[in-house]
Amino acid sequence: MANPHGDHIWYELLTTDPDGAAAFYTEVVGWKVRSAGQEGMDYRLLASPDTDIGGLMTLPQGAPMPPTWLGYVGVSDVDAKAAKVTELGGVVHMPPTDIPGIGRFAMVADPQGAVFYMMRGASVRESTAFKPMAAGHCGWNELVTSDQDGALGFYDKLFGWEKGDAIPMGEMGDYRFINHRGQMIGAVMNRREGGPPPMWNYYFRVAGIDAAAERIRAGGGSVTSGPMEVPGGDWVVNGIDLQGVSFGLVGSKA
Repeated sequence: MANPHGDHIWYELLTTDPDGAAAFYTEVVGWKVRSAGQEGMDYRLLASPDTDIGGLMTLPQGAPMPPTWLGYVGVSDVDAKAAKVTELGGVVHMPPTDIPGIGRFAMVADPQGAVFYMMRGASVRESTAFKPMAAGHCGWNELVTSDQDGALGFYDKLFGWEKGDAIPMGEMGDYRFINHRGQMIGAVMNRREGGPPPMWNYYFRVAGIDAAAERIRAGGGSVTSGPMEVPGGDWVVNGIDLQGVSFGLVGSKA
């Protein structure tokens, strides 16, 4: 894996309806969906205009969460980092496991319960799954948590992510940016009382946020917030797909 330790390298949708999800995101985001060709497993690849950025599969029985989007963070040593997760108060839901020809990965959760993957990819190519200004790529990684300071400390020790500036959000508290290798990669915000448990929320870039919001509704999903302007001139929408999975879109107003 050519990516430095701590980069987001892949995004994955775990869903109860792969066919429905594939059709929905094809229309909403514009991805092309195809089979990964893995024997004995229905794993599908999500392609932006220039490269694959993620995949989708059926949520496994006994999974520790409902249908959801999960991100993969690249690490140099999956086993060592899985042990570090436990040491820091997190949970290892799936121990380090090899996927022949793909890499070694583990599914873990931070101390507040937000689930994500860590992976050492076998490819020598650099992943551009997270490429903020590219259509069809992930443009923002947002952690919704019950303990901002605790979560930021955990990810700092695990990946070297740094606490950035913050935007006050009134009763919601601060919206705190996360920096990695000199780049702003996302943010952490407080969980709403009575809302979903701590989770990662990912924003995928589209052209024309208003039209994208209409595509969510036309496809049978729902828009939960937005379009809303964010610092830097972009606009964002938060939505829920037909299987109840939260996701975000980011793009220009036009």
